[in-house]
Amino acid sequence: MTQELPSADIGLIQRIIPHRYPFLLVDKVIDIDGIKSATGIKNVTMNEPHFQGHFPSKPIMPGVTIVEAMAQTAAIMVGTALNMMDKEMLVYFMAIDKCKFRKMVVPGDVLYMKLVTTRGKAGAKVWKFCGVAEVSGEMVCEAEFTAMMDLPTG
Repeated sequence: MTQELPSADIGLIQRIIPHRYPFLLVDKVIDIDGIKSATGIKNVTMNEPHFQGHFPSKPIMPGVTIVEAMAQTAAIMVGTALNMMDKEMLVYFMAIDKCKFRKMVVPGDVLYMKLVTTRGKAGAKVWKFCGVAEVSGEMVCEAEFTAMMDLPTG
């Protein structure tokens, strides 16, 4: 059963995916178009633990966390559309393809993750997504990835 919610705030996000500090990397998801597309927002702050070591004199958000934020956005989009609130949905990476990093992401940036579903439908376990992350309208990362959605039944 799908439903149409155009956005997900932090409260709803926490009802869909199990991630919590320090690994919850999405603050809000907007422009949710069912299972087709969505945009996640991450406010990057110096308070995040990875900046202690990456790098102490020049804090840069690790690329893997940018890709993870994109994947969390996709999971929130699917979870919102498929009414997975409070159902303990889990999502696992299966593949990351064509991943490229274009610019550094630093504290103070607002990261926009724009995701499009390229394969997946209600009831499917394996989904594919294409995503672009931007700061101030400039691409900082792009990737395609495949994920397995562990959707509870019943």
